[in-house]
Amino acid sequence: MVRIGKVPAGVILPILPSEKQVAYRNKLEFTFSDNRWLTHDEINSLEPDIERRGLGFHIPGKFDKVLNIEECYLQPEPSNKIREFVREYALRNNLQFFNLIHQTGLLRNLIIRNNLDGEVMVIVSFYRNDTDSIHRMLNDIAVNFPDIVSLMYVINPKANDTLNDMDVKLFRGKDHLVEKMEELEFRISPKSFFQTNTTQAYKLYSTVREFAGLSGTETVYDLYTGTGTIALFMAHACDKIIGLEYVNEAIEDAIKNAEINNIHNASFFAGDIRELLNENFIKENGHPDIIITDPPRTGMHADVVKAIIETAPEKIVYVSCNPATQARDIELLSSRYSLTRSQPVDMFPFTHHVENVALLELVDNSV
Repeated sequence: MVRIGKVPAGVILPILPSEKQVAYRNKLEFTFSDNRWLTHDEINSLEPDIERRGLGFHIPGKFDKVLNIEECYLQPEPSNKIREFVREYALRNNLQFFNLIHQTGLLRNLIIRNNLDGEVMVIVSFYRNDTDSIHRMLNDIAVNFPDIVSLMYVINPKANDTLNDMDVKLFRGKDHLVEKMEELEFRISPKSFFQTNTTQAYKLYSTVREFAGLSGTETVYDLYTGTGTIALFMAHACDKIIGLEYVNEAIEDAIKNAEINNIHNASFFAGDIRELLNENFIKENGHPDIIITDPPRTGMHADVVKAIIETAPEKIVYVSCNPATQARDIELLSSRYSLTRSQPVDMFPFTHHVENVALLELVDNSV
């Protein structure tokens, strides 16, 4: 905050540690590659028939190389068993692993999600629509893993792996998972963002609620609301809450989540936040007393920061998975706001990453 944001740091509270050190993630994405990363020992072995196909994580700084994962400690079972089954099935049936440079092959990505109740969602991403191969593979996955309550797939012929603009098809089961937090239930679809460390997410949301200091009369805006988790977590403590998010499917989930939880004082809007957050929107939905913002790693667009400054809520609760871009945005907000408190939360044990909740309070009331 001092070095990048050039603002006084305020009170920095001790980092809230993660109770789970392993098997804490509720989502992982693995990549298929026909030219996996080889260790020095493998390269020096001079074996002519060494298996080059792999399923795992990208090597840092080398987009075209994938480290084949044999056991991952980040996600609870049956994550490892599913990944190994899929890889062995693909090898046994000679299915083409993706070539990241030439953009050829069939198998692209494997996404595994789970909830605290042990239910599992699996999404397999294919480069082309080979219906027979796809259905045979998915059917074998379903038969061997009854814990999978949502089995889905997507045909992605694009150059990138993102699914936000793709049609995810349901093969078997439900099209979502449900996660519980306090008395709330959250619907999670394949494209939905949900904090990947669920137990720590509860600490994070509790901190946001504490920093907001709601009395029950406030109008609250929740920017980058995702599936509405923070908004719905706060709804009972304020007069009304407005969630804004650019992913349409996430907003659909947020609306459904509000219905499921019988919450009637929350409204959700999909679109580019730079365009949504304007004078007419505020006139129609009420002036925010508090703005909560939880942007992606890149932080907030400068136009969004400008709109927040012009709107001038009494408090801003800024949640960030990247304190560097958070500090950059806080520097821009410092023309009217003072950073008073920060609460880091360890969402990713054994990494340098930390989620940070920052409380900013209005000090310049000029228009």
